Amino acid sequence: MSLGAVGAAILILAGQADVQAGTGAVAYRPVAAPTPGVSSICPDGLCGEAALEGLFQALEATEAGARDRPVHILQIGDSHTAGDRITGAVRARWQARFGVGGRGVLPPGVPYAGYAPMQVEVTTTDWPLRTDVLSGGRLPVGVGFTGSEADVADGAVITIAAENSAAFDKVQICGEGWPKDAELTLTGSAGLRTMVFPGPRDEIWQPVCQTAIFDTLQTRLEIRPTGRVKLHDVRLTRQGPGVELSNLGVVGGTIQDLVLRNGDWTRLELDAWRPDLVIIAFGVNDGFAPNFDADDYESWLRGALAGLPSGLPVLILGAPEGLKAGTAGPCGGRAAPASLAVVRDVQRRVASETGVAFWDWYGRMGGDCSAERLATAPEPYMRPDRVHFTSQGAEWIGGVLSDDLLAAYDRWKAAKGEAD
Repeated sequence: MSLGAVGAAILILAGQADVQAGTGAVAYRPVAAPTPGVSSICPDGLCGEAALEGLFQALEATEAGARDRPVHILQIGDSHTAGDRITGAVRARWQARFGVGGRGVLPPGVPYAGYAPMQVEVTTTDWPLRTDVLSGGRLPVGVGFTGSEADVADGAVITIAAENSAAFDKVQICGEGWPKDAELTLTGSAGLRTMVFPGPRDEIWQPVCQTAIFDTLQTRLEIRPTGRVKLHDVRLTRQGPGVELSNLGVVGGTIQDLVLRNGDWTRLELDAWRPDLVIIAFGVNDGFAPNFDADDYESWLRGALAGLPSGLPVLILGAPEGLKAGTAGPCGGRAAPASLAVVRDVQRRVASETGVAFWDWYGRMGGDCSAERLATAPEPYMRPDRVHFTSQGAEWIGGVLSDDLLAAYDRWKAAKGEAD
């Protein structure tokens, strides 16, 4: 098949096509994006939006030119978060409105094959990375919010190439020397900095988050260790205002995984990163688990919320629709696990009882059988597994989330203006 024929075939698959009479040419007509579903439980898709006032205040200060650091949104979740297509859509829209505040926190390496975060490209040499999914009740392993740890020594190198839209002048890395002090050399596209990570003192580990400031914006960073060091994250940010969105997802992750991460590390990271909103985006893997127990799930969810600082705005993304292969059901021959609906009910109730916000992902993507409809649309918005979104679908649902949050912010501003 010729290149032109391949292109025509792709266009036909991607949308509606008309053959122009007498020419044989194919005219492409894109299919309209799906209309977001109407939530039956949360007005405009969002419950408890008053819990987001701290975030709204930070956004208002940014728009007024009264803030000197980014508004930092930290999303922690499973593969929907790890893929960065949904979070990437939110990041792009918010940075277009409020300014660019940096790319955010990344795992300290390449966590899985095919890792392709938005705005940056990460490559490594002799740079082992351990990613722990902690389900099963095992004891906490020494990982923080990224769920991963790089244990690297002399000769290892990680390179991060950033698009111009993700240029940075501030780098933060949390880690520790092992078994003695170690050093990192950070070579930017226009500058060089070093960080020292202390080893244990009197058999007590010394985890720290170090910061390097560059004089100008950088678009490339190369990190090399001298000695042995364990690293838990790499944050690329800026010193001025704007929005920064960090997506920290672990493929296969559950809410239990989040609770079992090392509290010393997560508290250290929160102190360094200073997020203005934490988004918790687990639920599908919990709902698909064969041994799901609602009481246990609720306990883990409450434990995750209890581990966050008091007063920090938190948003729970309700578990989206997902269909299980090999089960007879009304959705193209498939059905959603019954536990998935229980997960959503627990999430919404716990959010209400603990004073955090809740977004009805399931309702906004269309409710019952929406995964089937989105997967079989002329332009598929979900993959054949009926669990994960296509790139186009992720862009769409990320846009719905972004619009719902920004609409809540605009309502808050309008109400505040009326009160004043």
